[in-house]
Amino acid sequence: MAGNSFNASKRSTSKKGASMGSGGKNRAGLKGRGKTLPADERPWHKGYSGTEKLPEKTARKQDKERRAAAAEGRAPKVGMPGTKDTTWGRGGGRATGITRTQSSRGGVRGGGPRGPRIAPGRRSNPTKEGPELLLGRNPVVEALRALVPATALYVAQGIDIDERVTEIVRTSGDRGIPILEISRNELDRMTGGVLHQGVGLQVPPFAYEDFEDLVNAALEQTAPLLVALDGITDPRNLGAVIRSVAAFGGHGVFMTERRAAGITATAWRTSAGAAARVPVSQVVNLTRAIKSAQKAGFTVIGLDADGETDLYQLEAAVGPLLVVVGSEGRGLSRLVGETCDLRVSIPMASDVESLNASVAAAVTLAEVSRRRSQG
Repeated sequence: MAGNSFNASKRSTSKKGASMGSGGKNRAGLKGRGKTLPADERPWHKGYSGTEKLPEKTARKQDKERRAAAAEGRAPKVGMPGTKDTTWGRGGGRATGITRTQSSRGGVRGGGPRGPRIAPGRRSNPTKEGPELLLGRNPVVEALRALVPATALYVAQGIDIDERVTEIVRTSGDRGIPILEISRNELDRMTGGVLHQGVGLQVPPFAYEDFEDLVNAALEQTAPLLVALDGITDPRNLGAVIRSVAAFGGHGVFMTERRAAGITATAWRTSAGAAARVPVSQVVNLTRAIKSAQKAGFTVIGLDADGETDLYQLEAAVGPLLVVVGSEGRGLSRLVGETCDLRVSIPMASDVESLNASVAAAVTLAEVSRRRSQG
């Protein structure tokens, strides 16, 4: 019947024909990535020691593997100041063997301020926060002079040009830092309305000094002076203390990793760039760190409104000294207070209950500096 017939020549089929190869074009994608290096040969692994002198061939292999891993996002990047490094701090590049010579793009200058310590892999202790904006002309100038690695410089349109802005732009250009000119409204939005003076420097997370290195470096000075912070949570107080330490000849600051403020853009701005000149360290246990400093020869004094020793009668100011500053509200914690050799109070003429933590630190450091200058 005509209604039941069909044309066999028009029948379709789903059967595939023979597949064609790539002709060897995809051969490289099928290759393995080679054997996995042992833990002690991977700089970003916690089992890496890095203290022994490796053969030249092994060192080249490690460097190649480290850079390949960094390019693929499997490990932190390392490099010279001015590049997109993931951590920064003080220390003169000891971890990577960077020499103190003048480079073509703003390398470390011999005899100038110490450059950043570019800490590869797990040797650094960066903050958990991402990159931040360092705001204000003085903090940005100090950061650039200290060769702090930066990823971008933001300059607001139509700002008043002075010597600091000129130096900021010139130094950033010499170091190859991208300079982005944006509107003032856009910079206000990026900073959340914080006073920025028309400039902002984007910096990666801060890499802190090792605590033992901090203590040993202080002991090499004529009159070692350190400051420990017990639970300071306001980054503005932290920055103010660091600024006072720099002003009165201190040699370092350390605080706990948890429940305490770290070096953020706010702390940097408050310190007016002094964090580039004062070593800062973080410790896991503050009481243990204080006891370690005592064994190294430091006399530990804790600032306490009810302390039994008058600051102006402090005889221990002339020797190696560690000043412990309590938190903004509760002051010294119980264990830290019991660990201190002396509890020192600041005499006040009025009925004011207590001083701000950063103000108390500044008054104490000023008195210590005065006594040492007389002695």
